[in-house]
Amino acid sequence: MIGKLKGIVDGYGDDLVEMDVGGVVYEAYCSSKTIAALPQVGQAAVLYTEMVVREDFVRLFGFHSRAEKLWFHTLTGVQGVGARVALAILSVVGPSELATAIALQDKATIGRANGVGPKLATRIVTELKGKVPTVAGVDATALGLQTELGEGRAAGPVSDAVSALTNLGYSSAQASAAVAKVVAREGDDLATDKLIRLGLRELSN
Repeated sequence: MIGKLKGIVDGYGDDLVEMDVGGVVYEAYCSSKTIAALPQVGQAAVLYTEMVVREDFVRLFGFHSRAEKLWFHTLTGVQGVGARVALAILSVVGPSELATAIALQDKATIGRANGVGPKLATRIVTELKGKVPTVAGVDATALGLQTELGEGRAAGPVSDAVSALTNLGYSSAQASAAVAKVVAREGDDLATDKLIRLGLRELSN
């Protein structure tokens, strides 16, 4: 198996990058986020890869980070999510945002990807609940609170504070992450108004 490519960017297609590794050019299909993160043609790059072998094709898929590769593997484990759909999801939702969406059971965020309808989005957030890959960049404290929110187990003041911040225009991910930082620092027995005030301070930093 090919786990990583280190070489020179040889060219780009609409959804792939060509990597020259010691004179051998590999084609790796990528999310649009990965393609945007890679350097210009002729420059050195590192690409995490996963080879998918089917009866009718063998393809190499490339990822800018190990986290994205882990998510690709996790997503394709869901029924109805093939490699193309997984890349479509990763093209619009980064690894940390994806972890948040799963924790919050946020079907709308997953549904932003091409080819992902409401039923599939529901299946993804349901089947992957509690299966978020352990990767750098995911705040465990925030993820825990977001999971409680998604499952309806969060304390009333916490839930109300997140809802209030969301109503002020912040995303669910931003609001829940800010409140999680406050709770981790101050404890979980604060009143809603103080949670909102301190949450706003976190969001303004």
